Amino acid sequence: MGFVSFVGRVLFASVFLLFAWQEFNEFDVDGGPAAKALKPKFNVFSKTVTSHTGVQVPEFDIKYLVAAAVAFKGVGGILFTFDSSIGAYLLVLHQLIVTPILYDFYNYDTEKKEFGILFTKFTQNLALLGALFFFIGMKNSMPRRQHKKKAPKTKTF
Repeated sequence: MGFVSFVGRVLFASVFLLFAWQEFNEFDVDGGPAAKALKPKFNVFSKTVTSHTGVQVPEFDIKYLVAAAVAFKGVGGILFTFDSSIGAYLLVLHQLIVTPILYDFYNYDTEKKEFGILFTKFTQNLALLGALFFFIGMKNSMPRRQHKKKAPKTKTF
């Protein structure tokens, strides 16, 4: 069972690791293509948050968000592969932050083609998030191994 679990974690984490590696290689002074694609989505997301909640999203350079996403995916994927809850929490944090920004289906009419594409990708990321929550739940529900104390041997004289 241990080997099958490891292979499953490797396959699951490979989704995050491969994207992190690609974004890391494309990252340059301005954040690369990921930052260029994320900037307009982030602006729309921050306007939506401000209009619905009244909370102003602070301005910052988008390349830092891309760098954080690469770090969360890379470090989280590696730690998750080796059965770490910290890695799962990093991947959960990444999914919670990036998914509603990148896949903003809520800004499109249901009749538009973009709505279907974005909604499908959004639900796929929700499935990944659900798998991470399942992993964390299983990890927390398993009893910890306790070292058995050996009964002292009786000494005979």
